[in-house]
Amino acid sequence: MLEATGTAAPPFCWARAAESGCCFRRITEADPPFLSRLYASTRDEELTPVPWSQADKAAFLDQQFRAQHAHYQQYYPDADWLVIARGNEDIGRFYIERWPSQHRIIDIALLPEHRGNGFGEPLLRDLLDEAAAAGKDVSIHVEKLNPAMRLYRRLGFTIEEDKGVYDLMRWTRGSAS
Repeated sequence: MLEATGTAAPPFCWARAAESGCCFRRITEADPPFLSRLYASTRDEELTPVPWSQADKAAFLDQQFRAQHAHYQQYYPDADWLVIARGNEDIGRFYIERWPSQHRIIDIALLPEHRGNGFGEPLLRDLLDEAAAAGKDVSIHVEKLNPAMRLYRRLGFTIEEDKGVYDLMRWTRGSAS
């Protein structure tokens, strides 16, 4: 079970994430505005050249967030839906489903001001340790142009399948990380 309160180490012994100052909490009914803002931040660059008004972009992004969220909830019913917090600030989301054969990262995202600051790597390394201890692989769909692709490769993820805009990447237990 992935759940933590305050700044204490997560009960599932994710020490690296805790050392980086991150903890987790399950999403609540109060979180959709934050989660929608976070989602929109992942699409800002892509929508910059689109000649829509800010209001139209915001409406589009909110609709896309709602559709994605509904999709995730439908197709990953047993997932852990977590907000990543640092101190008293929500900084990201981490959605993971643990299947018998693998751990699937459904989504991981940080607000722009927290990207590239070393928070994702400890979290991912802790997840890889958990999966290895359970004898499982880890997989994730990653957009081909996502800057985090470098991190996934460095951690030992390899491309398993080209899915068009996305690559299905897999970390195999025993991989260098």
